[in-house]
Amino acid sequence: MASNIHPIVISGPSGSGKSTLLERLFAKYPNLFGFSCSHTTRSPRPGEVPGKSYHFIERDEFERMIAEKKFIEHAEYAGNCYGTSFEAVEVVQSSGRICILDLEINGVRSIKNSPMHAKYIFVQPPSIEVLEQRLRSRNTETEETLQTRLATAKDAMDFAETGAYDKIIVNDDLDKAFAELDDFISVLTKPSLTTDAVAPTEAESTKPEPVDNAAVSSPEATVAPVAQKDTPSKKSKVCTII
Repeated sequence: MASNIHPIVISGPSGSGKSTLLERLFAKYPNLFGFSCSHTTRSPRPGEVPGKSYHFIERDEFERMIAEKKFIEHAEYAGNCYGTSFEAVEVVQSSGRICILDLEINGVRSIKNSPMHAKYIFVQPPSIEVLEQRLRSRNTETEETLQTRLATAKDAMDFAETGAYDKIIVNDDLDKAFAELDDFISVLTKPSLTTDAVAPTEAESTKPEPVDNAAVSSPEATVAPVAQKDTPSKKSKVCTII
């Protein structure tokens, strides 16, 4: 059964701890969420699995997909192209899982100009200075790439302050940040989350519900956007995923 809950877009600069928070979320709710598998023109890194980590394709194929309007959003970063296709999101939601999109700031901007309705979460470090310390401690960046990442992070943090996100999580303590993420997502996904986290016993599942005569009310993710907001796209299947 397809999920009827809007996709969740999570963004945050490299070094914010976003990936670690997502790993915890998927570990706690293994059957509830699914990643959309993005396309990229960069080469696979050690440990990455084609078709799971990314769809690794050549630039000419990526450009063909742009021309055929197959992407919800696409961007170029550090000389490589990245994009989220309509099909990738639909695959997750048709499996009954809630789709999570892990996007850079340009991807977020593009999604906001697409027909897709999503909820937006931003994970940020306590400060640029703390972020710089985290990135330097990795020993994986040249000074040039480090400065590029810091400039990109500053842009992303400034964008977050404009009210672009439904939730901003400052990750100065991992356990506290995860609790905040978990609490916020539980509000968005309460019926599904409860089912995933706690399976009823056979006795509980067959026990008749008490009748209440009172009225009960239920509470109830360089860029080129592919469509204007709230404008249907006949080339995509977006109507089936929002």
